[in-house]
Amino acid sequence: MIRFAFAGRCSTEDLQDPEASRNWQFTRAKALVEPAGGEIVAEYFDIGHSRSLPWQRRPRANQLLQALRNPQRGFDAVVIGEPQRTFYGNQFGNTFPIFVHFRVPLWVPEVGGPIDPDNEAHDLVMSVFGGMSKGERNRIKIRVRTAMSSQVQLQGRYLGGRPPYGYRIADAGPHPHPAKAATGARLHRLEPDPETAPVVLRLFQSYVDGASPNALAAILNREGIPCPSAHDAARNPHRAKTAWQSGAIRAILRNPRYTGHEVWNKQRKEEQLIDVEEVTLGHRTRMAHNPEEKWVWSNDPAHEPIISTRLFEEAQKARRERSLRHGGRPERDTATGNRPYILRGRIRCAVCGRKMQPAVIRDNVYYRCEFRETDEALHPGLEHPRTVYLREDTITPHLDRWIARAFAPDRLTPTLTALTHAAAAAAKAAAAGTPEEDQARRTLKECDKRLARYRAALAAGADPTVVTQWINDAQNDKRTALVRLEEAEKPQTSAVGGANKNLRIEKPLTEKEIIEIAKNLGDVAQRLQSAEVKAKAALYEALGITVRYENATRTATVRSRPSHAYRWSECPRGDLNPHAR
Repeated sequence: MIRFAFAGRCSTEDLQDPEASRNWQFTRAKALVEPAGGEIVAEYFDIGHSRSLPWQRRPRANQLLQALRNPQRGFDAVVIGEPQRTFYGNQFGNTFPIFVHFRVPLWVPEVGGPIDPDNEAHDLVMSVFGGMSKGERNRIKIRVRTAMSSQVQLQGRYLGGRPPYGYRIADAGPHPHPAKAATGARLHRLEPDPETAPVVLRLFQSYVDGASPNALAAILNREGIPCPSAHDAARNPHRAKTAWQSGAIRAILRNPRYTGHEVWNKQRKEEQLIDVEEVTLGHRTRMAHNPEEKWVWSNDPAHEPIISTRLFEEAQKARRERSLRHGGRPERDTATGNRPYILRGRIRCAVCGRKMQPAVIRDNVYYRCEFRETDEALHPGLEHPRTVYLREDTITPHLDRWIARAFAPDRLTPTLTALTHAAAAAAKAAAAGTPEEDQARRTLKECDKRLARYRAALAAGADPTVVTQWINDAQNDKRTALVRLEEAEKPQTSAVGGANKNLRIEKPLTEKEIIEIAKNLGDVAQRLQSAEVKAKAALYEALGITVRYENATRTATVRSRPSHAYRWSECPRGDLNPHAR
């Protein structure tokens, strides 16, 4: 008797029934192996994962690949019920060599048995099915997007999702598709919310009259008007419900749906390579904003407007004029995709504890903490200056000298001791699991619960369009959590770059290696000051550098988290009180 492991996959993006999909794939696999005296003794079936994900990123498929390495795996071969569900694009060519290496036959119905690694026809057949799978996914994507575009443009149909602030969902009659209408499915539309629609109209009128988003948020907070997430808490469990923020005001002012027209395609899903050096890891899906010329508007008004088209156009004109008046946004560093901020995310304001945001002001890099009226609602009673500034080039020279002093000959011994303790602490923390891993696992559990609730709601007769959007959101969150968990479980690496050196650390350095590196670096302070921005930022990250800036005393306290041995404070605007502790 040949013992088989069954492998399959089912996606819920197009409302597939996981149980039905699993059953027919299992039946096909069983019909293939039983005449040959085979029996399926193990099962690796993924639910809710796109076929575009490589096997290593599908939980059950990855478990199967790991099981191949175990001589006591409990099965002799693997059978697949439907290759188009399992392989996508060139995934077969990247995966099958693992089966060949561990001498585990792979059976598929289209070949009539095991795939022969030396048979060109078998390889061609499987490559064709991978291409067909990719083509099928692309065709589905094109059909769905084209159908949604026409439904919005020609019919003004509401396609689901959270209603914008100011509106609520209303019934729009039975579904036009007879089969869906027979199951009780109904269409929906937007109608003005009596409580919040006047707030939206007021925001547009006040903005056109000259009020800023910050001022409007402060006014609404003072009047006790609930923010969007507080007003509709059931649909916004992921958002803070404390107070109005200027970002929420701006989102409302940019939304053209308040004119009564349905608008779609404001955002798109964009697939980005996880690692350009290792394309077999696949892509990561990100949401990206489309330019306004690609938005799809309904030809006619689809719901009752809250504001006039003229008022909306006046608000957009005012927004553009104010942006130009303030000089617009600074350009990005096209070489790296990020602005050249060495201490991005590493400086916190000592008063409020928030990260200070970087900005370029008159060709100099500053980190600032702005405390607006909207922040007063979040931090009542906090005495905070209107704006706290810290210039980058006033602190990095002192920071570089401090790091160099730690590797000076007379300080090298305590530094080695601190690094040794840090390595031991890091190993202990890695064994226990990082906070990122714990958070990712909690997110995965929560996503599974959400998906179960949504499928139950779908089975109970809920609107498929709305539930589908919920399911897609949960699946996107789950995929993101899986990627974060995979990245968190990878061995931590850090890079320290100089003019001609690139040192990649994947395990704790020995004392001898650290001494040798310190000798080869020579004048560490000089090397740090002349290092490239990207390399210096990587060094600060590797050392776990954090800065706490006290505006009242003009002092910055720097900590190196890996060692926990050094803490140093100095006034970056003048050497008033330098000391080491």
